[in-house]
Amino acid sequence: MLIRWFALALTFVSFASCASVKAFHDDSHYVPLGPRTGYYIVRPGSSLSRQLGLQAAPTSDTADPFRHGYGTDALAFRFDHAGLLSAPPAYIVQATPNEFYTRRLGALIRGRSSARDVQAFFGRPQHTESRADGLIAYHVIDVYDPFEDHSSSGRR
Repeated sequence: MLIRWFALALTFVSFASCASVKAFHDDSHYVPLGPRTGYYIVRPGSSLSRQLGLQAAPTSDTADPFRHGYGTDALAFRFDHAGLLSAPPAYIVQATPNEFYTRRLGALIRGRSSARDVQAFFGRPQHTESRADGLIAYHVIDVYDPFEDHSSSGRR
């Protein structure tokens, strides 16, 4: 009898935990703005994220109960050995992209914009990843989602 109650409680807990998980909606895509301008909007963990090699992006989920609605998105820039932008930049974002960042991403020109240009817009990168064809520079964006803040005060 005790085993039956334990199995029933375990089943209830697993259903309850699954009900609180958000459905993953992957709407990752490329935003073309011109022949050599444009950027990717990428969801963390998406197939496009893996295809672009951005698994190491320093993002953290606002839904993490220990972060109280705070998280991080990232901007990723791939540079060749000469320091020029070799691929469209990527905005790795959990929710709605911020227009402040998308406008600046759209101003960068593939093959012409340099690491200095990116630094002028976004500051120094917080994380870099060396690649055989150059490097990827990541810029971290702190984000807050009040709907994911389940703390008693709602603030940090």
